[in-house]
Amino acid sequence: MNLSRSKINALLALALFTFAFLAAEFRFDVNVGLLAGAERVVIAQGFILGASVIGFIGYAPLIGLAQRKGHSLAAVNAAAVPIVIVGLTQIQFPTAPLVLEILGCVGFFGLGLLGAAAHHAFSLAFQDDPKLATGAGAAYAAGILIQFAINLLNCGGIAELIVLGAATIVISALSVVPQKAAESSNSAINPFIEPSHALAKQACWSIALVMILACLFSTLDNVVTLSNAHGTIAVQTWPRLFLAASGLAAGLIFDLAERRYMGLVMLGIAVLSTISILAVEAGADPNLGLVVFYLSSGFFVTFFTATFTQLAPRMHAPALWAGMGRAANNVCAFTTSGISLALVTSDNVALIMIGALVLLVAACAAFVAAGLFRLPQTEQEREREQLAEEALAAPTIEEQRQAFIANHALTPREVDVLIAVTQDERPLKQVAEELGISMRMVQRHLSSIYQKTDTQTRAGLTKAFPSA
Repeated sequence: MNLSRSKINALLALALFTFAFLAAEFRFDVNVGLLAGAERVVIAQGFILGASVIGFIGYAPLIGLAQRKGHSLAAVNAAAVPIVIVGLTQIQFPTAPLVLEILGCVGFFGLGLLGAAAHHAFSLAFQDDPKLATGAGAAYAAGILIQFAINLLNCGGIAELIVLGAATIVISALSVVPQKAAESSNSAINPFIEPSHALAKQACWSIALVMILACLFSTLDNVVTLSNAHGTIAVQTWPRLFLAASGLAAGLIFDLAERRYMGLVMLGIAVLSTISILAVEAGADPNLGLVVFYLSSGFFVTFFTATFTQLAPRMHAPALWAGMGRAANNVCAFTTSGISLALVTSDNVALIMIGALVLLVAACAAFVAAGLFRLPQTEQEREREQLAEEALAAPTIEEQRQAFIANHALTPREVDVLIAVTQDERPLKQVAEELGISMRMVQRHLSSIYQKTDTQTRAGLTKAFPSA
């Protein structure tokens, strides 16, 4: 992977966001369990995930508003930092269950803003990079490993608050650099890459797919969360290594064949996760569900991160779409937390099986509709597609003419003369009459045009000037 400074910054920002988000979520769950009981944890977790969605979706409108007011992107990112720290302070030192949940939502709203900034930065830095999924997986794995190290050091209280606060400040700073680079290069959407309706269709079906898959993972996540709240398993220790390994492995596997097998691989992971849900609910060891959850979750996070960060630069609001995968995942976890919790705590295995199969069929349909089951192109197909893109992206005759005029600094009257004398071989006297100027003035303008364009004859000028 060719790592430029902007890519390194984007990777660090995304890794630190992963660490901060998961560490804050874990500490929030623990303290809610202590203050309000294990059964409240899943519901409260849904609240903070919903608040983070507002931050993810609200980031793009906020930077648009800031730019209209003359503020920089750095100001928006910096404003999110105190919001996060206020929430983190209550999460680390809770005073009451209600206050913890309210300020927890405030903090996760700020984390959603910073998450959108980090994903946007990553999308810009890795635009058209063949190792985009590898970068996404590596950033996710790094974030998990940082959290694992913090847990091993048994950091808590003020120490963890300082670490998380510093992480949010660094995320805010690093997420601005690639965006400034993109603004200075004035990168615009290329309308010739894909029709806008095709992009919109792919984006909408990708959101639907992530939400369907999130329903499966949310159910398995609630199994893990509930078991952790009851003390059956400990999610902060060794299973995290599976999560980091699966994220990195997912990136490497997804990038094979230009990410054209990514959909097929992800479908296989969804099937595996569905089977693990059924097995745990049927009485299997909860640690089995934990291992499968972490192994498959790394693939899922890398999948939706890569899907939307590669899609975002082609959309009309890249800052919104870059983090849409995380937002769709979180909103689904928020809206279905109560339902999935009821399923997890019930003994109706048949109902869970039917629901899982329905979700799996829906996921298959969404995979196909989103165009994620395309196989690698043949060499002939690749050549035809490249030729078509080059033909569409080539400048029009009018654009070539405007460039010729601008490059040679021709005056408006010289342009009139140039167009008239290169249209056909009519006499200059007729050109003068049509333009309403004297013959001598036409000759004077023509001499100036010859000098500016480094031509000597009317035939040479006609050859140099792009023809219609």
